[in-house]
Amino acid sequence: MRGRLALGFGCLLLGLMLAFAAFPDWIAPMDPLAFDYEALIAPPSAAHLLGTDQFGRDMLSRIISASRVDLQIAFFAMIGPLLIGSLIGLTVGWFGGLADVLFGRLADLVVTFPFLVLIIAIVAVLGPGLTNMYIAVACVGWVSYMRLMRGEVRVQRGQDYVAAGRVLGFSTWRIVWRHVLPNSLRPVLVYAVTDMALVLLLGSSLGYLGLGAQPPEAEWGVLIADGKNFFTTAPWISLGPGIAIVAAGLGFSLVGDGLANLLDVKR
Repeated sequence: MRGRLALGFGCLLLGLMLAFAAFPDWIAPMDPLAFDYEALIAPPSAAHLLGTDQFGRDMLSRIISASRVDLQIAFFAMIGPLLIGSLIGLTVGWFGGLADVLFGRLADLVVTFPFLVLIIAIVAVLGPGLTNMYIAVACVGWVSYMRLMRGEVRVQRGQDYVAAGRVLGFSTWRIVWRHVLPNSLRPVLVYAVTDMALVLLLGSSLGYLGLGAQPPEAEWGVLIADGKNFFTTAPWISLGPGIAIVAAGLGFSLVGDGLANLLDVKR
């Protein structure tokens, strides 16, 4: 019951965010880029439900417009580590040997450094922007997926269906790709959903620091950075995007927890 409630509420939050991302022009009450010089830094009102920024742009419209970029970040920053880590974990988990030792030591080396600091260092070298951020996250974030997939594959390798496949003469690749991989994916995919909350926060943090999405592209972290100089006089400029980040992160976390409970995945 608890898992169903978490999953339902999480899906409701994410469904709302996806609607914002899919139809921003229909849902946003105003043009997110339109300047209104008669309503500079206007507080929340009937005309502007979440107020306006220093250029008179409607904050609700900008938050809705930015949801497309932030959900894109949540997906694309997760998919790279998921694919890379899962493929490496599948390979070393099944074959073991020298590859297992080498990738194990490489993973230990990567986790030696603080995650955010390493990401910032890579993006600083490559240059700011979403593409370079995805590359940086893929270079660092694969470790968790590799370790999780490796452990699951090693468990599945000792199951009876693997021995039966060998007796029937199935090739190694058929056993691995058609049987071991599908049975090992469930906890990895559940972790990936939860990880989307973390990469969303990471993307917003880099946007705030000027290393992620670049203006004039609307992104929640960039919107918070735009309002930092006005926080004492116009806190709504930063509070609105901050609430959106919390809501989206909560949605991903609840969906991940709900799936874990329903699928009986131990994390």
